[in-house]
Amino acid sequence: MAEEKRDYYEVLGVDKNADDGAIKRAYRKLAKKYHPDSNPGDKEAEAKFKEASEAYAVLSDADKRRQYDQFGHSAFSGGGGGAGGFDFSGMDFGDIFGDFFGDIFGGGRRGASNNGPQKGANLRAQVRIKFEEAAFGCEKELEIVLKDECQTCHGTGAKPGTSKTTCTRCNGQGRIVTTQQSLFGTVQNVTTCPECNGSGQIIKEKCVDCHGTGYVAKKKRISVSIPAGIDNGQSVRIREKGEPGLNGGPRGDLLVEVIVAGSDKFQRSGYDVYSETEISFAQAALGGEAVIDTLDGKVVYEVKAGTQPNTRIRLKGKGIPSLRSSSIRGDQYVTLKVVVPKSMNSEAKEALRAFDAACGQTLSKDGGKGSKRRGPFHRS
Repeated sequence: MAEEKRDYYEVLGVDKNADDGAIKRAYRKLAKKYHPDSNPGDKEAEAKFKEASEAYAVLSDADKRRQYDQFGHSAFSGGGGGAGGFDFSGMDFGDIFGDFFGDIFGGGRRGASNNGPQKGANLRAQVRIKFEEAAFGCEKELEIVLKDECQTCHGTGAKPGTSKTTCTRCNGQGRIVTTQQSLFGTVQNVTTCPECNGSGQIIKEKCVDCHGTGYVAKKKRISVSIPAGIDNGQSVRIREKGEPGLNGGPRGDLLVEVIVAGSDKFQRSGYDVYSETEISFAQAALGGEAVIDTLDGKVVYEVKAGTQPNTRIRLKGKGIPSLRSSSIRGDQYVTLKVVVPKSMNSEAKEALRAFDAACGQTLSKDGGKGSKRRGPFHRS
């Protein structure tokens, strides 16, 4: 049986409302304490370092943190609740720490090869949809600028007929290695070569079409599938629609933040929906059929006799579909608002007076207890 993961906030020792700065400081402290270089051969320290790195990887990323807050660890368990999933089983936590390493020890990543294949940066975009589209999902198109391989140099960045040369400053390694002493002993710092920007190669004659980048920017229309049940502020990840990778690495991803418009009929809380429906005094008193708007259309509800103003009823399964399974839906809670007519004809007024008389003459000043009028301070 797999060991149950600890809560990420507990791992870092921060509150669930902690800001990015507090999360970063907490991870910095744990990374210094448990990093394998500071604890050679200590398997327990290594495990704690990886645990802290995993927690930091999620809580330092706005999208992953939002999914974790909503679904917990199941958001990243492949078949769990979050959109997209996130598998930590094969993750190199040294890479996470490497990006952070310069902040802690004053250097760059150690032992990393900057001229190896690297995934491209993620791109971000926004899409605005209607309330009902968020409830049931939809397809949207975005126009974004994407970089494609230059057809002139075929991605080399070099002028046709020429080629790249090995960088003499880093000898083609793409990184500069320096050694210094620290509180933890000898620390080897690795920084990106400023001459070749980590590629290990120099372009002497650049392609005139892409100016040596190997890519040209073009506007493209991208189709985005919005899943049913998505909430305002959540994002959809489109794989490999981000920036091109380096040295043969894969493209980054496109993260599309969904902005959901408000509704004049419904309000959302989690997967439940709240609304109001007006009924007449006669319907409230005698009972009858009321027509209620739902996300699935209008439904007829049988109002019970004697229903009081602001009574709340539940329509089971009429809420928002779950991101985990579209077959699971929240409920709709409807507040019944009894409407008092602002104007009545004489016939309606007489009928209402007759009704009042039958119910105890609440319209008379003494409530029907007697015919004599008494002052407000009359004593028997």
